[in-house]
Amino acid sequence: MSTGIRVRFAPSPTGQLHVGNARTALFNWLLARAEGGTFVLRIEDTDFERSTKDAERTAIDDLRWLGLTWDEGAEVGGPYGPYRQSERLHVYRAHAVELMSKGQAYHCFCSEEDLERERYEALRSGMPPKYGGRCRGLSKEDAHRRLQNGETAVLRFRVPEEPRDIGWEDVVRGPVSFRSDVIGDFVLLRSDGVPAYNFAVVIDDALMAITHVVRGEDHISNTPRQVLLYEAFGWRPPTFAHVSMVLGPDHSKLSKRHGATSVSEFRETGILPEALANYLALLGWSPGDNEELFPLDELARRFRLADVGKSAGVFDPDKLAWVNRHYLKLAPADRLARLSAPFIEAAGWGQAQGEAATRWLEDLVAAAARGDDNADSRWSGKCVECWATPIIRHAKVAVHFIGVRFSPRRFVRGRER
Repeated sequence: MSTGIRVRFAPSPTGQLHVGNARTALFNWLLARAEGGTFVLRIEDTDFERSTKDAERTAIDDLRWLGLTWDEGAEVGGPYGPYRQSERLHVYRAHAVELMSKGQAYHCFCSEEDLERERYEALRSGMPPKYGGRCRGLSKEDAHRRLQNGETAVLRFRVPEEPRDIGWEDVVRGPVSFRSDVIGDFVLLRSDGVPAYNFAVVIDDALMAITHVVRGEDHISNTPRQVLLYEAFGWRPPTFAHVSMVLGPDHSKLSKRHGATSVSEFRETGILPEALANYLALLGWSPGDNEELFPLDELARRFRLADVGKSAGVFDPDKLAWVNRHYLKLAPADRLARLSAPFIEAAGWGQAQGEAATRWLEDLVAAAARGDDNADSRWSGKCVECWATPIIRHAKVAVHFIGVRFSPRRFVRGRER
């Protein structure tokens, strides 16, 4: 039964699902399951130049592979749809009209050159760049006339003139606040009518009744603008929790130069979904004891948002490999064989020919997962004829695909044909 807690994960389908974003999805899913709430998947696909259906499909497949099912959202539906932003443009425009009618939004005709010049002057003076308000005083009649004459304009939010603190109690960070006078009038709708991120996300979260927004700390600077929008519409802001970034071993932002960074890449290297989910949960969250190995249902039982720490999580590939070995040892042999066979066949190292070949591969990968040093005596000469090529000579490479490294002497010493 739902407790009323509603969380969401809202990926932008512009590339592969980064493990940092996957951890954010996991934390939201764990919170929903721990509290008996609702997990929503929303697709933020208004970057029409970069968003692709292939990227959306990959993200959805990766989430399902991790075991993160959603109660509402893309491909599932629900009472607050549609769940793709590209299908909600009329909703954003209607709310933009509402703000204009209350004098809380206005058209801005400033050129990119004007804005860049303002930004340069602010930075040169040591001030944070913000919009100077050149078009803030335009009358509605002047703005309408200019639009009728074919000029293009964005729609900006009118930040209240009276300076004040804009703050919230962050579940992870504690009290956070910004001064309103460092926030310029920000864009709501671009000149083509597409909503800016801060506008769309507030409309969606409010209309989808999201109660808790759990996201990366890189969104902290967006939050005061979003709080202002909640206030302008008379809505209560959700509870915010900004989790730390995932860093590489050198403590810089995790990126391609550190190796694999996407869920898809880890899938392709033989990491099991339960291993990756378990490891990601430990990046920033602690169960409060010395235990580290938890299946997904146990993670959900133990997870508390208040236990997520402020410190950045450092991604350690060796630790992930250790966690993966644990789950490999628990996995049934037939599952490991199913996972490894497509890679072996795709590489042209062999093709299963009958039930005996399947049983032989199950024996191989099960012993590999156990780290069996004496397996060669059982495998020597057995069932090699069941494969199109002598797979035994490729065993070291084959088992790499299920995340285990071996010395080739275990398998090929005097056995090649």
